Formats: sequence, C-alpha cells, structure tokens
Amino acid sequence: MFNPKSFIKSLKQALDPKANLLTFSNGQREANEKYIESLSSTELKIRTDEQRLEAMVRQQLKEEFPNIEKSSSYDLLVDAVIHNYKSKQLQAADDAEINN
Repeated sequence: MFNPKSFIKSLKQALDPKANLLTFSNGQREANEKYIESLSSTELKIRTDEQRLEAMVRQQLKEEFPNIEKSSSYDLLVDAVIHNYKSKQLQAADDAEINN
C-alpha cells in the first residue's frame, strides 16, 4: 500500500542538498587522489616520452615531405614509424641483454 509519509520522507532525503554535496565531494576527493597518483607515477613519464617521440616524428615527416599532414594516411604513417622505432629499440635492448 502506498504510504505518502514515507514517500515524502524519501523524497526529502533524495533532494537534500547537503547530503548531495557530501556525496559529490567524496566522489571528487577519490577522483582527485587517483589523478594525483597518476601524475606522480612513472606512467606520466612514459606518456610524455611517447608524446615527445610522436611530435618529433610528425615534425620530421613534415620537413621531409611537404604537405603530407593533409594526406588521409598521415596518422597511419606516424603510427607505423613510431611502431618501427619502438620495435628496433626493444630489439636493441634484447640484444644488449644477450651480450651481457
């Protein structure tokens, strides 16, 4: 059976601005902690190194092939160059480990 008093009470709780603010603040605090943790980790350094590498590849391709950035396959070419570079870097690291 429908109880109007309990419905109104639950509606007041759902619309309570102080409770909503506290819930939102707790969620924000958790999100901020995760964000700060990601900034202080080595993951950020890896991301910036990859972004720097990508910027260098893009710049070099633009210098060697004028107007290539207008090509539809430009992004694929950049990805392929970066992939090849990383593969060679990993292979060189493996060879160095084998020799030591």
